[in-house]
Amino acid sequence: MRRSERLIRWGARRPVLSVLLLLSAVICTPLAIRALEVDEPNAQDRQIVRTIAKRMKLFHLSNQDMDDDISKKGFQLYLKSLDPSKMYFYQSDIDEFSASADELDDLAKSGDLSFAFAVFNRFLKRIEERLVVINQLIESEHDFTLDEVMMTDSDEQEIAKNPAELKDRWRKRIKYSMLVEKSEETANEDAKNKLNRRYTSFAKRMNQFDAEEVTELFLTSLTTAYDPHSTYFSQSTFDNFMIQMRLNLEGIGASLQSEDGVTVVKRIVPGGAADRNGKLKVEDRIVSVGQGDDGEMVDVADMKLDDVVAMIRGAAGTTVRLGVMPEGSNEIKTYPIVREKIELKDSEAQGQVFDAGTKPDGSAYKIGVIDLPSFYSDMEGARLGRADYKSTTRDVRRVLEEFKEEGVDAVVLDLRSNGGGSLPESVSCTGLFIDQGPVVQVKNSAGEKERLDDEVAGMTWDGPLVVVTSKFSASASEILAGAIQDYQRGLVVGDTATHGKGTVQQLRDVGRIIFPIAAAVPKNFGALKVTMQQFYRPSGDSTQKRGVLADVVLPSISDQMDVGEADLQHALEFDQIEKAEFNLYPYVTPEIVKAVRAKSNSRIKGSEDFADLMSDIERYKVQKGRKSVTLNEAKFLEQRKEFDAEKQDEETLEQQVNKDSTNIERTFYLDEVLAITVDYLEALRN
Repeated sequence: MRRSERLIRWGARRPVLSVLLLLSAVICTPLAIRALEVDEPNAQDRQIVRTIAKRMKLFHLSNQDMDDDISKKGFQLYLKSLDPSKMYFYQSDIDEFSASADELDDLAKSGDLSFAFAVFNRFLKRIEERLVVINQLIESEHDFTLDEVMMTDSDEQEIAKNPAELKDRWRKRIKYSMLVEKSEETANEDAKNKLNRRYTSFAKRMNQFDAEEVTELFLTSLTTAYDPHSTYFSQSTFDNFMIQMRLNLEGIGASLQSEDGVTVVKRIVPGGAADRNGKLKVEDRIVSVGQGDDGEMVDVADMKLDDVVAMIRGAAGTTVRLGVMPEGSNEIKTYPIVREKIELKDSEAQGQVFDAGTKPDGSAYKIGVIDLPSFYSDMEGARLGRADYKSTTRDVRRVLEEFKEEGVDAVVLDLRSNGGGSLPESVSCTGLFIDQGPVVQVKNSAGEKERLDDEVAGMTWDGPLVVVTSKFSASASEILAGAIQDYQRGLVVGDTATHGKGTVQQLRDVGRIIFPIAAAVPKNFGALKVTMQQFYRPSGDSTQKRGVLADVVLPSISDQMDVGEADLQHALEFDQIEKAEFNLYPYVTPEIVKAVRAKSNSRIKGSEDFADLMSDIERYKVQKGRKSVTLNEAKFLEQRKEFDAEKQDEETLEQQVNKDSTNIERTFYLDEVLAITVDYLEALRN
């Protein structure tokens, strides 16, 4: 499903694990789905909401009570999470709901979820009504020679007042979708079938929501009214988050995605159970799952992706059987695979040495590149004292020691896809490149300040360092990049600025909040991820909304995307505190930056690859600036032929989510980073 046609993912970003949840469709007939009301919330759901609503003032950095202001913001976020493109609700629905807009705080504090469930059930009813119209429109004839447009900016669009207005809006949406399929050379009947499956499946997926999911959706709407990163994790979401942090799970080692309602294999984890089994391939479709050697094969068509993943995961040493349709085939084959502990090595630090430039003696410089996708830590393993617990700092130190053995001349630390992670790991990892001193300062809701220092004497790598960042580099990665820049320890290269997330979140076990003195706490209450501190660079500057500015800027599509902190609703503001005392290094001076930047700019101007990229960037900016899209076939296909900004968005985001860091690809962009590193080395030598 195209980005503009998806249900947005609610609240703050949910942890991405080995699945990317796309709400699409399954293979089914284009019949209306009878909407079923979601199950009523139980006593536990109400207790969770009541507990968090009453504790937000105590926990959150702002010290703000869950009041009418939060209620109104949460109200808008809840509606937007359900109907972001204004394609389902009528204005009369919104008018009816608005009567409670400033009462959600009081309802939540009393554990009353009636409003949340009433709105969601109305949403299910509207989906059922829309599906009948959608199927009719798909089968209708459309005039693609007309010069009409479809609004793409939902903020510029009013909510529909009646069925006729909403039907016309859907007519344009279906027409647009058919043009998209034509641009991808999909046959007309195939396009119709695909759209029928898409919207029928979406309706079924929404009808599969359970009370826990509606509670999570509603409660997160209220917590993200404080800031974009305060969110409630249901138990299943929290389990996925913890798997990501410790970089291991028990299963088969495959990344799954829902495409048109079918569970599709998107990547096989190298060295995992599925990889060694050798039968399961990328783009294979999983249609059924059985447990053990003879358990019933359960049809997973139209099943929630989370539920499919839960069925495939299991204890190491047990067997799961997959009913699979190989790509390009309609024959179902059964693959038994023995589950095992899977190390998510695609998310851990990876290193590789590249030759670049020429030394005075005629040999090539050796540049060690580290790709670091996140700051991870097996917190439970560390707490239990396990000798082999997973840690970013341990892995990066190991790679640096290997680099030194290979005699590298400089190190490049690539944080372009690093969205953050563990705050302690960002501090200790920074300490690998500096010799003691403040790495980050934090301030809590009471205005109390604390310094987090690298307290380990010496540096694992004391040579030239280049840190590569992008607009996707956030939080913990900004701590490292900001400290390196403040200490003048190395160059920062990449997008104009990093993401701009300058806040610190802590996980609070909701069960522990509810039962503070119990010896054993139930684990099925989920967790609250709440913003409790703001962090500041050693210089005293926050990165909030501003990010870390690059010393040398390289052109990129991501630099133009609306994915920064400043683009998020209710983001906290930039702030400053006093500068900490620390010693500067002689690695970066204004003269060095000026010289390296000039040489890079000169190379980029003469590069055909960068010339093509900058042409794409200009077309991207033009297309993204439009508030509507043409529905005239000739004009539409011509624009798509030139450049497809929406597809570029999807590809860029997909690369961030399903990035394979087991192999560092030497692209023209990395070549320029290596050339900058060589210039930097020579500037230091001179």
